[in-house]
Amino acid sequence: MHDINAIRKDPAAFDKNWARRGLAAQTPAILKLDEERRAAQTEMQTLLQRRNEASKEIGALKAKGGDAAALMAEVAGLKDRTAELEQKEAALSESLNALLSALPNMLDDATPDGKDEHDNKEVRKIGTPKNPATPTPDHVAIGEGLGMMDFDTAAKMSGSRFVLMHSGLARMERALAQFMLDLHTTEHGYTEVSPPLMVRDQTMYGTGQLPKFAEDQFKTTRGDWLIPTAEVPLTNIVADMIIEDHAFPRRYTAFTPCFRQEAGAAGKDTRGMIRQHQFYKVEMVSITTPEQSEEEHQRMTACAENVLKKLGLSFRTMALCSGDIGFGSRKTYDLEVWLPGQQKYREISSCSNCGDFQARRMKARFRAPGEKDTRFVHTLNGSGVAVGRALIAVLENYYDPADGGVFVPDVLLPYMGGMKKILPLKGGAERLTAAG
Repeated sequence: MHDINAIRKDPAAFDKNWARRGLAAQTPAILKLDEERRAAQTEMQTLLQRRNEASKEIGALKAKGGDAAALMAEVAGLKDRTAELEQKEAALSESLNALLSALPNMLDDATPDGKDEHDNKEVRKIGTPKNPATPTPDHVAIGEGLGMMDFDTAAKMSGSRFVLMHSGLARMERALAQFMLDLHTTEHGYTEVSPPLMVRDQTMYGTGQLPKFAEDQFKTTRGDWLIPTAEVPLTNIVADMIIEDHAFPRRYTAFTPCFRQEAGAAGKDTRGMIRQHQFYKVEMVSITTPEQSEEEHQRMTACAENVLKKLGLSFRTMALCSGDIGFGSRKTYDLEVWLPGQQKYREISSCSNCGDFQARRMKARFRAPGEKDTRFVHTLNGSGVAVGRALIAVLENYYDPADGGVFVPDVLLPYMGGMKKILPLKGGAERLTAAG
């Protein structure tokens, strides 16, 4: 959401910034609606003042025994006109808010310009990508070879873009989530939260999923939304608040299922677990002051990177360009992990600084020590990291072609019940009921 006062003061700056995202000039339409709305408000104020004056005149005239019929007719007309203006002002306000709500965040000056993902800038690269002499199967072939990854049964129950895993793979998925949560809470200073998985319209609006991305979401029959990421409930913890205790940054983390229609990705990544309707993610959210948000962004990104470092995975950190960055972000770093089975880097985490964009929508403010006025907080979010994609990376990077098994990374050993390597099941997926 954007500050209409700031747009009035410098509309060219807003249009110039949005042009970096490939948008045409937006402020002429915004200012036209704003001008009409303010004109209606001004006329209403004038009419209300006149109604009050006329009402007093009626009282005085009647006290003297005079005829107040003309004044009473005037007041009635003023009342009707005021009602018309109230409806007009409400409609104009709704149109203006709808227009502002559909416009993306202003970009940070440090965000590089570009058209799409090919223009993103590499910030750093960690580790050496694994390029074995014998080609590595992708995660689907590895998982099915283990007999623990079953897309057909999942499709029978739920349709496409779902998976059923069991035995060692199910345990490793859980181990990855537990490892990430323990790391973020014990070493990175995040507070673990178990949030609701269904939220209201206003909650989704607060973080920018509504109204623009409604088609990408799942909605229940009672009108709630299944969360597309724990960013939604974690960020909304401070909605409608004025924070007075000055304990910043506030850092939250959560492990939740996430639900997305993926309507905007039809036909993309249809094989395997890369893009699913239901997936698990460990999320990080920070609430901080404008002065601290850039430093917090760097710190959050380092926390996500630390997950991959401890897992022994090669990755690179990319600064997203203006044409690839998300709707609510002003600056984003993507972490892309190396997948030997695809022989390419794929996104596994996205860490974004949203500035005050979400805070304005949520009405989340703070009052600094010694200051009378309040200011909007800054919000940041990052995957810490996507559990399913971390599992994919472990499968492909720790695959043993000698027996089709997968070694367990050292940091996951405490969570695997003594299992050091996941070996193929005899009989494959058909033996699910006897595999445990």
